[in-house]
Amino acid sequence: MDLPILLALTSAQWVVLVILLLFVLVFLGIFAQFASLWLQCKVTRAGISLGDLVFMRFRRVNPAVIVRSKIMAVQAGLNRKYPLSVQNLEAHALSGGNVPNVIRALIAADKASIPLDWNTAQAIDLAGRNILEAVTTSVNPKVIDCPDPKRNQGTLSAVAADGIELRVRARVTVRTNIRQLIGGATEETVIARVGQGIVQAIGSTPSYKLVLENPDYISKTVLEQGLEAQTAYEIVSIDIADIDVGENIGAKLLADRAEADMRVAQAK
Repeated sequence: MDLPILLALTSAQWVVLVILLLFVLVFLGIFAQFASLWLQCKVTRAGISLGDLVFMRFRRVNPAVIVRSKIMAVQAGLNRKYPLSVQNLEAHALSGGNVPNVIRALIAADKASIPLDWNTAQAIDLAGRNILEAVTTSVNPKVIDCPDPKRNQGTLSAVAADGIELRVRARVTVRTNIRQLIGGATEETVIARVGQGIVQAIGSTPSYKLVLENPDYISKTVLEQGLEAQTAYEIVSIDIADIDVGENIGAKLLADRAEADMRVAQAK
């Protein structure tokens, strides 16, 4: 704009011109801030506009997280199967959910043909469970030690019917049961139930020698008890990793009883 023209402007026109310049500067500032994310959305056809990015900032949602999650979903073809709109992703983020984790879980479940929808995935995530780890464990079962070495000396103590103590360590292979993940008992419950089942199975065995000769009998007996009921896991197998012979508890109890009887007799 030429200088004579600028000098000829009235006060009102100057105000309008300044407002327009400020508007342009604000727009350029916003565009510069979100240009990279907006270009990513355009190139990948993520369907997120510049306005969406701006309003995310106003709503205290991290635009980069939503953009990356939406791009992952679009490239994996999830947008054709699930209601993965920008509004849904934002709502989950505002609720405190881990949006990228949910998207990765849906991708992993889709590749492995595991039935999992958006509503279930986000509900599990909001419940505080790691949905990605759950899907991964459902595909690749994990092994947990029984008893838990972090809370125990490392072995279960069980006494056979003949009074001989056996110290046992087992390894339990579990697969996540996604349908029971919300409200289902955790890994600690599975460990406790398996430990109780092993102690009961050994206690009902006539002789400790039978356990030493056939550890698989204990595994099969415990596995048939349906210990995974109402838990977030499905027990795939129970393997006895180690068995040590402990004390003769029966003989010790008999000796203690005989000593007590003798003291009673002497007291009389």
